[in-house]
Amino acid sequence: MDEMARSNAATSRDFLQHLATFLRAWMSDPLGVAAVSPSGRQLAGLMIRELPATSGAVVELGAGTGVFTQAMLEAGLAREQLLVLELNPTMHRLLKQRFPGVRTLCADARNLCEIARQQAVAMGSVDAVVSGLGLLSMSPSMRRTILDQVFELLSPVGRFIQFTYGPLSPYPQTLLCRCGLRVQRVGFAWRNVPPASVFVYQRESSDAMA
Repeated sequence: MDEMARSNAATSRDFLQHLATFLRAWMSDPLGVAAVSPSGRQLAGLMIRELPATSGAVVELGAGTGVFTQAMLEAGLAREQLLVLELNPTMHRLLKQRFPGVRTLCADARNLCEIARQQAVAMGSVDAVVSGLGLLSMSPSMRRTILDQVFELLSPVGRFIQFTYGPLSPYPQTLLCRCGLRVQRVGFAWRNVPPASVFVYQRESSDAMA
């Protein structure tokens, strides 16, 4: 078997392992997982493209099987720059196995600021929050709690990068206006299953999005 064939075989084994882990997690808690399949590479590329060019600290919420985590590392983000949260214990164990050296916690995004303080991450110091959370499966109050936590942690020009299934932002414009935030739909992953839109949220006072 040549090198390319071995690489393809390893990639296939990894995919099947991650898919099996995802399905076990989904079957144990379908509402908590809030997706029907792991995110694809097209979606990961759209998400990671929105990271600031000079990213320092980055937080990932709802990392799942680690598709976005892997893409960020491949894009050059150092492991020590990442703080990864995943609430599902099965997928958290997979993340710990896949990404040694990355701070990976089994934790609830609604407690983001408390967790960040415990990890010595200062409020207002994070450049980007990358989220795979299933916001549409959450109540409006849960979504608002997460939004508030994210923007307490982000720097004044920090970005909240979120994907969702469907064409509309999971946060309504009226709420964003009240919070002094703006949103831009920056991409659509039509090859994802199901197709997904990528949104970037920033403070109105920050520089215009590229």
